Amino acid sequence: MQRLEAHEVPLYKVFCSDYDFRIPDYQRPYAWEVEQATQLLDDLVDALDRNHDEPYFLGSVVLVKRGDSSDAEVIDGQQRLTTLTILLAVLRDLSVDDEIRVDLEKMIAEPGNKIRKLEPKPRLALRHKDAAFFRERVQNTGSIADLLSMKTDGLRTDAQTALQANARALHAALTEWTEEQRLELVSMLSERTFLVVVSTPDLDSAHRIFSVMNARGLDLSPADIFKSLIIGNLTDGASGAYAAKWENAEEALGREDFADLFLHLRVIFARERARRELLKEFPEQVLVHYLPGNGAVFVDDVLVPYADAYEQVRDQSYTAASGAEKVNAWFKRLEQLDNNDWRPPALWAVREHGDDPDWLDDFFRALERIAASMFIRRIYTSPRTQRYADLLRELVAGQGLDAPALQLSEEEKDETVRRLGGELYLVTKVRKYVLLRLDETLAKSPGVTYDHPLITVEHVLPQSPKQGSGWLEAFSNDARAYWTHRIANLVLLNRAKNSEAQNYDFAKKKSKYFTGRKGAAPFVLTIQVLQHDEWTPELLERRQEELVEVLSTEWDL
Repeated sequence: MQRLEAHEVPLYKVFCSDYDFRIPDYQRPYAWEVEQATQLLDDLVDALDRNHDEPYFLGSVVLVKRGDSSDAEVIDGQQRLTTLTILLAVLRDLSVDDEIRVDLEKMIAEPGNKIRKLEPKPRLALRHKDAAFFRERVQNTGSIADLLSMKTDGLRTDAQTALQANARALHAALTEWTEEQRLELVSMLSERTFLVVVSTPDLDSAHRIFSVMNARGLDLSPADIFKSLIIGNLTDGASGAYAAKWENAEEALGREDFADLFLHLRVIFARERARRELLKEFPEQVLVHYLPGNGAVFVDDVLVPYADAYEQVRDQSYTAASGAEKVNAWFKRLEQLDNNDWRPPALWAVREHGDDPDWLDDFFRALERIAASMFIRRIYTSPRTQRYADLLRELVAGQGLDAPALQLSEEEKDETVRRLGGELYLVTKVRKYVLLRLDETLAKSPGVTYDHPLITVEHVLPQSPKQGSGWLEAFSNDARAYWTHRIANLVLLNRAKNSEAQNYDFAKKKSKYFTGRKGAAPFVLTIQVLQHDEWTPELLERRQEELVEVLSTEWDL
């Protein structure tokens, strides 16, 4: 049986005599654009700034490589290897330190060794059409200046154009750095920058790996690496069955959500917000409890049940003898937020209390309350994720529905009410969520659904009434400035916006814009407006107080 291997390899061991990379001619040409090349450099800079000890993973490459032979046919990873070579070459030619320059030369090209019978040659050979150009204009020491000065009409292929453009962009960025800063980058590249090198001696196997990766649109994810650690730790007799369990869970969620599951599991176990990359933290905070020796327990007790909980939350598919519709309604509300930081405690609750729909109903009512409050108050990511991490810690400690992190302080309540009473329409991300929750509460039906393909937020008093409009008589400039964007003046419609109809006078707007061919729009807020004969500042003042009070009561503010 052909053996597949995957290893985390530091860059100095990638660009050494262990690998003689060759891009086969059937591969597409080098095609990375300046945006991707500079993003690579930006990512490296971010890693450099974060921590001088933390390893940085650049992704993966897939190779056909047989035994101890250095010959390595690149099935996937050409773009990354080529751009890294350009980066090393630019750093080499910018260096004023002879020793650094020589070290970089050795990473870019094999200098040769008679004793080991190694011939001098580049570490990476591009497709035949571009190999000589790449060697002469990039890999040879001192060649970058000539490449940068070449006229574009002298470039014979799109790949050569891309090589020059990316070299220019990287060179322009790095010339702004001091020699000391460039040395720090070189040190990081060499010692603590890693690629995951996947190799197999069988070409068909390598192509299958490549096809799966590209069909999914992603390189190897952290989940793939964790799988190799867990399944690889099992006996041969158990590995097949547990690999199938793993793959069934991934298939049920889909690759993107399955990858997110590991982010949530890290929070559930660590009960603190992420501080480093998942590849570093997950083994230290989660897998350490199961490896070596208990990989099967991780799959049975963690991966499979939490994947099932994730699916129930995502698809609103929780089932119980009674009360399931209430729990699923909370899932649907939470999914409408602009973040999923609430998911770790939600998954924990379903995993630990899935047999108690009444407890889940109470818990998710409280969870949605704090999630909505933070959403309305625009609490940014770090304190928000820390709040949920604190909640998990309290839940695991047995504090349940009385957990302090599940409560709102008086200051938080007051600020939430203040935001609700403000110019809600101008807070684009928040307005529809608040109005849907308000409309649902006014409907007094927990089972009400809003599955319309399009829902828009509309003004009754228009934003820009035309000259001669009755709106200008009914509202002074100050009154219009105050009321236009507040909740009392907003309604929901299940139709696209109509710029002309938005400015209709009130009577015409009710009959032509707020009423469709099948009657009134299917929202309580909009029906309420249709019941009024006029729209005045006095009515808006009463309506504002009433609507904010409805939400204050619903969220116990």
